[in-house]
Amino acid sequence: QVQLVESGGGLVQAGGSLRLSCTASGSTFEKYSMAWFRQATGQGREGVACIGRSATSTSYADSVKGRFTVSRDNAKHTWYLEMSGLRPEDTAMYYCAAQYGAGLCTSSSSIISELYNNWGQGTQVAVSS
Repeated sequence: QVQLVESGGGLVQAGGSLRLSCTASGSTFEKYSMAWFRQATGQGREGVACIGRSATSTSYADSVKGRFTVSRDNAKHTWYLEMSGLRPEDTAMYYCAAQYGAGLCTSSSSIISELYNNWGQGTQVAVSS
C-alpha cells in the first residue's frame, strides 16, 4: 500500500499548461505502475494516461495524446502529468492511482480504474475559454 498526494491543479486559460504531481509514500515506489484519471462534473471517470515501472512504458487516451506527458522520478517518489495545449474540455478533477506490479500500462485501453487500488484525493483543473 502507498499513500498518494496530488498537487499542481489550478485555473488556467485555454492553450495554457499545468504540471500535476503525485507523490507516494513508502520504499517500493519503483515497483509501482500508475495512471492518471479525470472526472468532470456529471461525467464518468476517464483514464488519461499511464506509466509502467519503466519510464518508457506509457500510454495515453486519444483525447490527450500529443498534449499530455506522463513521467516518473523514482528518486523523488513522484509521478508527473505535464499538460499543455489545455482546452476547456480538460476541466475535471484529476486523480492519480497506483498499483504494485508490472504489465499494467500496455495501451490506452488498459487505463482502467479497476486495475488500481491506491488512489490520491484528487486535484482540480479548470480551463477557461
